[in-house]
Amino acid sequence: MPRNWYIAIEGAIGVGKTTLARLIQNEFEAELLLEVFEENPFLSDFYADRARYAFQTQIFFLLSRYHQQHKVVRETLKRSSLISDYTFAKDRLFAYLNLSDDELTMYERVHAILAEKIPTPDLVVYLQADTDTLMERIAMRDRSYERGMSRDYIDRVRLAYERFFAEYTEAPVLAIDTNNLNPVRHPEDLAQVVGAIRSALHEGIYQRPLPQMGPSGMGVEREEAGLVESRRRLGDFQRWQLALDQEQGFSTDLYFNFICLTEEIGALGAQLRDVWALQEKLYDHTGNRQEAQDRALQEHLSELQEELTDCLIHLLKLANSAGVDLEQAYLTRISAQR
Repeated sequence: MPRNWYIAIEGAIGVGKTTLARLIQNEFEAELLLEVFEENPFLSDFYADRARYAFQTQIFFLLSRYHQQHKVVRETLKRSSLISDYTFAKDRLFAYLNLSDDELTMYERVHAILAEKIPTPDLVVYLQADTDTLMERIAMRDRSYERGMSRDYIDRVRLAYERFFAEYTEAPVLAIDTNNLNPVRHPEDLAQVVGAIRSALHEGIYQRPLPQMGPSGMGVEREEAGLVESRRRLGDFQRWQLALDQEQGFSTDLYFNFICLTEEIGALGAQLRDVWALQEKLYDHTGNRQEAQDRALQEHLSELQEELTDCLIHLLKLANSAGVDLEQAYLTRISAQR
């Protein structure tokens, strides 16, 4: 029996979450779960006076999202796949953006109780766009309650999403830059997005969860069919490295980590030189170059693992410092070479 997938689409206001959810529904033979934000009676007042109406708006959204997802997600997945244009977890993102002091404390208490009962997605599709693009899309759809949105607020929301997904570990995340994508008008763009989602759902190996750290805990385990598994991709390791650096206070300076990377590459080169020397020595005895190389590599395997890992760590640090999504950059580069 084919598995039913739970896919959630996320991103800042105006990025195109609902549009994409509707477009890919038939591709995945899924039902839709769309956020009911227009029924929030405080929304228009909130955009006019955020400080005054933030708590009422946030609590309404929290309870509404809980009511939508508590039973609907599990019941739907029994009969079909499900695509949602939001995650329950993102509610806290807006709470931290708009609430403070006693209001935030009260919100946290309520959220903690409700969040335990909400299923997590199999995949979160994180749509990204710069602030100017978001403002253009918001203006184009021309919702009355959004007309008073300031560019500063949208920029804060966008940055909050970046910070949120830099540390998000509840489910695998597929980040898609939508600045130059128009899946509505260009079928090839839609096909690209659908292909990326299918790849994220079906490809890759299952690995042990990333190690936990700090009170929030990193590396969330997923239990399925009696096995504890976690699907990890390059972007997950890049985000985890960023969270580790922030928590431990490790240097994120671009040039410092470049120097460290060159030193680690030098150390790796020294190890490979030792492998080569042992390989030649073994070849004199065996007369089989492949066997000699295999034995030499095995002899130095632990040292090679250590040096390669150190190279990867500083490469991830460099990518984070430069704001480069390595996984997306790799896929783009490989596609251009095919």
